[in-house]
Amino acid sequence: MKTPFGKRSSQRLSIDAAGLPSVSGNMMKKKSNHRKHRSNVGPSKTVSHSRRNIVGCRIEHGWKEQGGITQWKGTVLDQVPVNPALYLIKYDGFDCVYGLELHKDERVLGFRVLPDRVSVSRISDVDLAEMMIGKAVEHMFEKDDDGAKDEWRGMVLARAPIMNTWFYITYEKDPVLYMYQLLEDYREGDLRIMPDSNNDSPPAEREPGEVVDSLVGKQVEYAKEDGSKRTGMVIHQVEAKPSVYFIKFDDDFHIYVYDLVKTS
Repeated sequence: MKTPFGKRSSQRLSIDAAGLPSVSGNMMKKKSNHRKHRSNVGPSKTVSHSRRNIVGCRIEHGWKEQGGITQWKGTVLDQVPVNPALYLIKYDGFDCVYGLELHKDERVLGFRVLPDRVSVSRISDVDLAEMMIGKAVEHMFEKDDDGAKDEWRGMVLARAPIMNTWFYITYEKDPVLYMYQLLEDYREGDLRIMPDSNNDSPPAEREPGEVVDSLVGKQVEYAKEDGSKRTGMVIHQVEAKPSVYFIKFDDDFHIYVYDLVKTS
């Protein structure tokens, strides 16, 4: 198993969260596809790829694993500044955000940039879009069998980059990074902003010029119940909730969302 970040001697941090799920990164898997949304891209034709900025581009590639090769198509959302080899990708038909070293991982085969353009849509309610960021929400999803709805409580983290009508969100019972068109879900009655989320304590005021210590770029280590450890890197700080960070573990393709606490 290739570990993108290798061994580092930098300060390690603990994760202030209970029950971190142990998800194997050896295979690309669909992460709880609650509900599929419409795709806003046109027909695909491949173009030759060169080492250029691919953020905002539509891509496709094969993925080699023990069971064979699967084909993946999606949109590159971001390039991680603290590890420029790492890209955040929203794959078609998948609700979670993946983190992959697209140009370095030997399991990525036949990588191509597509000429498709990501549709730019106007936000229908800018005030609501801004108001819901950082709020606790209840999100309803249809179950596969009888059409009944399942309630997931989570937090809206930010507007997603590139796909401007989508939002980053994470959930209490599955703390990985998802993205949905939440304004659409709100209009349909499938998203409710929790009343108590408006009573959260405001962030502490800072003096002009004050430097805020960030954990971005630090390594994290998590001890599992079986005594084994997972290591990874803090790759992003959530602006709406500065104590909340995105974590990319070395053995996983998903992006985890947790509060982090320094330890000596």
